[in-house]
Amino acid sequence: MLQTGDRVPDLPLALSSGKAATLGDYAGKWLVLYFYPKDSTPACTTEGQDFNALLANFKRAGAQVLGVSKDSLKAHQNFIAKQGFKFDLASDADETVCNAFGVIQPKKLYGREYIGIVRSTFLIDPAGVIRQQWQPVKVPGHAQAVLDALKAAKSK
Repeated sequence: MLQTGDRVPDLPLALSSGKAATLGDYAGKWLVLYFYPKDSTPACTTEGQDFNALLANFKRAGAQVLGVSKDSLKAHQNFIAKQGFKFDLASDADETVCNAFGVIQPKKLYGREYIGIVRSTFLIDPAGVIRQQWQPVKVPGHAQAVLDALKAAKSK
């Protein structure tokens, strides 16, 4: 499981834009990599909307935003179209990226235990090193907190 201070491996990404990419393709830029459980659910929608609302600020600060879940590319494309997101979502159906970042964990919902994605965010610097992580994430105010952390990290 990757932690703050670790270098991010060059893992493959299946992007909603239809492009194949790797985490290494983001080298030289700051990256906000956020993991969420499921497209089109209330908290995941709000989280995506919050990052989308601040996207221009993230870009001005030199960062890209990328969301990751186990949903299919088609589900991601529908989610983006419905919500108007201006950033890519990555499909991690085989859980390679999720497992590398340690976001697949036991969870409880209404007393039922299951294994799923724990909402998590990683701030990765241009050298590919994790500078900060949030896990588990509470959605209200989170996107702004990540933006504030990005600005603070850049000023050091």
